[in-house]
Amino acid sequence: MKTIASKTRTLVFGVSAVALLVSGCANMTETQRSSAIGAGVGALAGAAIGDSREATVIGAGVGALGGYIWSTQMAKKKADMERATAGTGVDVMQTADNQLKLNIPSDISFDINRFDIKPNMRPILDQFAQGLSSQPNTEIRIIGHTDSTGSDSINDPLSVNRAASARDYLVARGVDGRRIQINGRGSHEPIADNNTERGRAQNRRIEIFLAERSVAR
Repeated sequence: MKTIASKTRTLVFGVSAVALLVSGCANMTETQRSSAIGAGVGALAGAAIGDSREATVIGAGVGALGGYIWSTQMAKKKADMERATAGTGVDVMQTADNQLKLNIPSDISFDINRFDIKPNMRPILDQFAQGLSSQPNTEIRIIGHTDSTGSDSINDPLSVNRAASARDYLVARGVDGRRIQINGRGSHEPIADNNTERGRAQNRRIEIFLAERSVAR
């Protein structure tokens, strides 16, 4: 088993790897920079949990191969979506793992107990669909949610149907359906208090994620 001093030395090695990688990113492309930082984070994780320098090297490989990048195109898409959703109550954000996330509440997306898309959401999905053909390495996930009113036997399929409706709309606008994954969480992942009408309205929502994979150049 490793001693504390040995673990400390390994962690220092991992932190040094991160520092070296980040300092060398200045002249890299966006893809190369993201892969390098991913490698550094992986190295640090390997150093923290591994029992040898080999674990740190393996961690670096995992960091370089996995994860998403935040490219110039992703930043542009975020800015476009912020403009398209301004004043609507839709949240547009970059997640910690470099996905673009849209949280679309019920007053924009779906009426109670329905999964047909409301007119207010169509311009948002239209804007989201634009330009995706020029980002072939992107993946889309759509997750539907409900409030706690009703049983799981009603809410679970309803949440899936909401995600499917958004997918079908995007496909009709030219997005490749093979790039879209859908899921429904029913009422199991609330973000607000289901004991109030305002809270229930917040929980009736869909979340759309756009992620771009790094590609070796």
